[in-house]
Amino acid sequence: PDKLIIIDATKMGLNPGEMRIVPKEKIGSMHVSTHGIPLSVLMTYLETYIKEIILVGIEPGGFSGKISSSVKKSGDRLVEIIKNKKLDEIEILQ
Repeated sequence: PDKLIIIDATKMGLNPGEMRIVPKEKIGSMHVSTHGIPLSVLMTYLETYIKEIILVGIEPGGFSGKISSSVKKSGDRLVEIIKNKKLDEIEILQ
């Protein structure tokens, strides 16, 4: 593919459900739940095959239990953003 969008629960200090595009240089400064391999390592490997990799982080309500309604709503909104090719509507994490 020319573009890969990775979506993950990301502790960014925001309200649950808030989402941001996370620049690669910010990845090491927060907790990203990649379930085993550091996300920065995976992205570096994939960059040899994929032109553009975008990480979209969604602030979780927690990392266990049921998904909160605010996180679910953001996930649904993100699906529509991706389908409509409007990633520019998502703020970049500062």
